[in-house]
Amino acid sequence: MNGAATERTAASDTAIVGADPRVLVVEDEDVIRELLEQTLQEEGFRVVVVATGEAALKCLEKSLFDVVLLDLNLPGMHGLNVLSAAPATQTDAQFIVMTAFGSVDTAVEAMKLGAFDYINKPFRIEELLLTLRRAIEETELRREVAQLRTRVGGSARERILGKTPAIQRVFDLIERVAPTRANVLVHGETGTGKELVARAVHDVSDRSRRPFIPVNCSALPESLLESELFGHVKGSFTGAIQSRRGLFESAQGGTLFLDEISTISPAIQVKLLRVLQERRITPVGGSESIPVDFRLVAATNEELESLVADGTFREDLYYRLNVFPIRVPPLRERRADIPILANAFRLRFAEENGLPAPEILPETLSRMMAHDWPGNVRELENSIERSLILHSGSRSLPFETSANGGIREERSILDRATDQGWTLDRLEREYILRVLDAQAWHQGNAAEVLGINRRTLYRKLRLYREEGALPDGVRPEA
Repeated sequence: MNGAATERTAASDTAIVGADPRVLVVEDEDVIRELLEQTLQEEGFRVVVVATGEAALKCLEKSLFDVVLLDLNLPGMHGLNVLSAAPATQTDAQFIVMTAFGSVDTAVEAMKLGAFDYINKPFRIEELLLTLRRAIEETELRREVAQLRTRVGGSARERILGKTPAIQRVFDLIERVAPTRANVLVHGETGTGKELVARAVHDVSDRSRRPFIPVNCSALPESLLESELFGHVKGSFTGAIQSRRGLFESAQGGTLFLDEISTISPAIQVKLLRVLQERRITPVGGSESIPVDFRLVAATNEELESLVADGTFREDLYYRLNVFPIRVPPLRERRADIPILANAFRLRFAEENGLPAPEILPETLSRMMAHDWPGNVRELENSIERSLILHSGSRSLPFETSANGGIREERSILDRATDQGWTLDRLEREYILRVLDAQAWHQGNAAEVLGINRRTLYRKLRLYREEGALPDGVRPEA
């Protein structure tokens, strides 16, 4: 087989509970590899076989598996190195290691790295199948528990609204990584909802009954951030009038969320890396280390790879953080979710402020969906709340993106027109559509504000629709 990966079933890359389990066999001896492949296929497993650790990692990067049968004594990359690197791509696969040496030390090291079990060579097929099925049962049990938490205890789908494929992928990634111990790196533009994703990972995990501790790294100077994270002993610095437990300890058994991780200083980067490696901390001014057990979720709106290339962010820390990346899409990539979000915000803020909840007209929703929302979900949320308060008592909410009302909005139109080199026709169109929004798309009122007759407005709207600038659902009045 020359070390190439082979699979004799047309299976999808996603392991699904209830489907035929997918197994990766990593074995350099041809006879054993072929025996395992044939036996497992006859038992109903979907099988991929490779001969080297390097080939195994390539498979793990491309596909998801339920179980990995891993020989430790491989040519080139040792099996333990494969096991230590695998969590970056296989967060819920179970690893069963095989070794011909029966070394207790090697088996213990494999278990420390997360192996489910180990088998000594030569092995009996019945023993291997029994261990394999136990591993699969464990995987399915963990997934079922995660799904039960999702249904009962506040799921990602309840916290993060949307039905588009872009946000559905985020849901799927959350539910896949939540039952594991893997570090998660959430990245996306400002206002996309990265903390909601972090909270969802925590809520669906087996740590959900323990604390979720959020930290905005950009809001604290280096000295204060260190003290907040690690804690300090009395007298360790000016103002330390009593000892204080740090957030690493406060998150014991739970989840620590480090937002804006890109802003931490090189000194804090070194200390964070040590904590992730050793799972122990030493408070500022202290001499004794303390064991800690927490799940780390970090977030950033910057490209950490670029910061690594610039030398401002440690490469080794980046790889520790980026075990399981989740990208939160900007709102412009999930425009079809805008009506769902807008309606939810409308109802929420009306209840919170004791106000009636005016409807959002289809024409207004269409304008919202056409807007780019550079501030993403947070901008939409603020816009809905502001509009609801400013237009309290109105039958419908207008489309507004300005923080200071209509005058600022029109000035922003002029700024955008100047910056982007709009034509006069484009500027006129934008202004007309905004006036229509302000008048709840009552065309008679809008024509009066614009100082034109209704037939002129009708002709312009018909032209806008023909040019594709007006959604098909919006019909000019005859």
